[in-house]
Amino acid sequence: MELELKFAGAGAGPVTLAEGETGTVLSGHASLFGARDGGGDVVMPGAYAAGLKRLAARGGRVRMLWQHDPAQPIGVWDEVCEDARGLFVKGRLLTEVARGREAAALIAAGAMDGLSIGYRTLRASKRPEGGRCLEEVELWEVSLVTFPMLTGARVGGGGIAGKAAAPLDDLARALGAGRAALARRRADLRGEVQ
Repeated sequence: MELELKFAGAGAGPVTLAEGETGTVLSGHASLFGARDGGGDVVMPGAYAAGLKRLAARGGRVRMLWQHDPAQPIGVWDEVCEDARGLFVKGRLLTEVARGREAAALIAAGAMDGLSIGYRTLRASKRPEGGRCLEEVELWEVSLVTFPMLTGARVGGGGIAGKAAAPLDDLARALGAGRAALARRRADLRGEVQ
């Protein structure tokens, strides 16, 4: 199975951004339970719990990446857990790293403000209206991204305001739906059941 990507859902609310002793601190929800994404998938409560427990048992971490690029880690997620709303994350952009400094500057300016998860589906069922109910996933990374799939996934409430928001939000939804469709097609071609 390939690594899948999913942007945080509508209503996730802003990710807070503050200066800390060891970098720029971020916190917020990277995924919401019960929210249908652009590809028709819905993450169910408990979907992350077992994977996060296995990761902690082997001393692993969920990575903080720039735009899902594994060659560009930009910080550390200090807390990744499920709560009543979804997947809560809290971490630090490392400003000692050039891309971390750039990310902090872009976030502060409102030029880049989205979250997206990278994961593998371990258990899912098909939804009658299309898409999947993701029942168990293995979370690999949470990235800072330019275009979140839905408007609720914004850093610090900055984001894009006014009339310019609608076309960019439409573009973000189209990009997310295209990525989801491509991932499903790849799985179909390999004969995998997800």
